[in-house]
Amino acid sequence: MNTENLVNQHYGFGQIMQRITSGLTNAGKDLENLSVDDLAPIDAFHTRGRHATLELAELANIQPTDLVLDVGCGLGGAARHLAETYNCNVNGIDLTHEYIQVGIELTRLVNLGDRVHLQQASALDLPFDDDSFDVVWTEHVQMNIADKHNFYAEIVRVLKPGGRFLFHDIFRGTAPDEPVYPAPWAEDQSISHLAIEDHAQSIFQFVGLDIHHWISKVDQSLEFFKNTAARIAAEGPPPIGIHLLMGDNASAKIQNYVQNLSNARTTVSMGLAHKPSA
Repeated sequence: MNTENLVNQHYGFGQIMQRITSGLTNAGKDLENLSVDDLAPIDAFHTRGRHATLELAELANIQPTDLVLDVGCGLGGAARHLAETYNCNVNGIDLTHEYIQVGIELTRLVNLGDRVHLQQASALDLPFDDDSFDVVWTEHVQMNIADKHNFYAEIVRVLKPGGRFLFHDIFRGTAPDEPVYPAPWAEDQSISHLAIEDHAQSIFQFVGLDIHHWISKVDQSLEFFKNTAARIAAEGPPPIGIHLLMGDNASAKIQNYVQNLSNARTTVSMGLAHKPSA
């Protein structure tokens, strides 16, 4: 089985929409009157959830006239947030077929189908013309992609001259030990392709991205997990949350991820780069 099929299998394990609707119902939400904020606990499937998306959006300076592409959009949470908050149009692609199916339905439920367009595609072969987007956005995607050069080159290709690239990603840490698995992005090393940050920065420059911000978020991430663990210990697991997207070993994945961050086996950063103007 090739890597793309393994990634699809890892994330799209079945019955995701049923889990979400059950969780929303248990949380007292009306499925016919949902808001984007109602979905945030489940569809912001990345470190620090919606908090991180809000921080990344502040760097983006998105305008209503911008056309945005979310590469590795997952369930479309960031795409819906950006479309609603900034009144812009957002395209999203993800390799996982089930994510796109669920994302389209969630987009329909919050009445954003006119501004958010999701489709299944590979980040290594984006189905868009050159110079198409003002902003390309990605959160927690490259760690499953071995071909970093092609990944970032495709982003540069579809960006308009002067366009902005926003990223929030997990990278390989400085510790000599390998990360502990299972983790949220991989059951084992077979689909885990964590870049060292210096290497990723070199690829940015090679493909033609000018880095403006590269901000470590390790401390904030550990604080987030500490507060989340304390809340779960006091109140129990929430009815709706990213644990619904990680299968039966969700707790182990999160604990291992915290251990990896704490021991510098992994790191997490966000930032902004530009494609130079013509």
